[in-house]
Amino acid sequence: MFMLGNTKMGSASSFSKFCLTLLLLVDVLGSTNAQLSTNFYSKSCPNLLSIVKSTVTSAINKEARMGASLLRLFFHDCFVNGCDGSVLLDDTSSFTGEKNANPNRNSARGFDVVDNIKSAVENVCPGVVSCADILAIAARDSVEILGGPKWAVKLGRRDARSASQSAANNGIPPPTSNLNRLTSRFNALGLSTRDLVALSGAHTIGQARCTSFRARIYNESNIDASFAQTRQRNCPRTTGSGDNNLAPLDIQTPTSFDNNYFKNLISQRGLLHSDQQLFNGGSTDSIVRGYGNSPSSFNSDFVAAMIKMGDISPLTGSRGEIRKNCRRVN
Repeated sequence: MFMLGNTKMGSASSFSKFCLTLLLLVDVLGSTNAQLSTNFYSKSCPNLLSIVKSTVTSAINKEARMGASLLRLFFHDCFVNGCDGSVLLDDTSSFTGEKNANPNRNSARGFDVVDNIKSAVENVCPGVVSCADILAIAARDSVEILGGPKWAVKLGRRDARSASQSAANNGIPPPTSNLNRLTSRFNALGLSTRDLVALSGAHTIGQARCTSFRARIYNESNIDASFAQTRQRNCPRTTGSGDNNLAPLDIQTPTSFDNNYFKNLISQRGLLHSDQQLFNGGSTDSIVRGYGNSPSSFNSDFVAAMIKMGDISPLTGSRGEIRKNCRRVN
């Protein structure tokens, strides 16, 4: 009798534990698999999109290059442990973030604009909108304001509490990359070769530093001679001389989001080594040709690739946090 009673109690206890485990499992799965959605803040912060748009518009009106800088920040965020706002964290005495990693040092910019957006959003919806989502919206707005396509941004990301300088150094393809390296890095993040070419079209806006393209304009043969000479005027051969002098990634329309980047590649006027690799007798030549001939084809593929990139390893549910200040964890 006593043993039977114990067995019954044991069964009840086991069943309770099983139910608790199941609940915890459902909770964990719910928090990790929560889906991003385009209307995530429709109730909690209904004016979010107009607030971001007006701040981005104002920043681009002051400096057209800022659109490219904000778009680039989103790339550099997503390519390092997913789209989690980690690129925005400042270094501290006890923490080394991504801002001084090789791909970002002296070149990543737009952090003040993100601060302005965050401040404006916090005034209206305190503690609701993540910095990671602000970056995703600002990237979309930048493209649209500069004449490119518009799309509905999926939202619901949360912010990382950490960052990784080594992951940034290893995860963001440098401008010296060849096609194999570019393809394999994009593929590792679930992005196809077509996504690679479409996303590279972001180089239809923005500027690059002399140090990023010096080797190409002096040493490479798959480059239009007059284009190389034009670029050499503002980028001396000697390392250390004029390293930070800028040149447009698209020599034709550097502040308009269009398909001229691809036309430049076809005429061997890609500024970076990694750009020209996309049209250099390899597997991506036909895609570049297609985008050079059809702006609508480029736009639709760019939008699809941006949405796909925005889906890379987001923190959702109960993971991460909603930072009060994009530069530091709460």
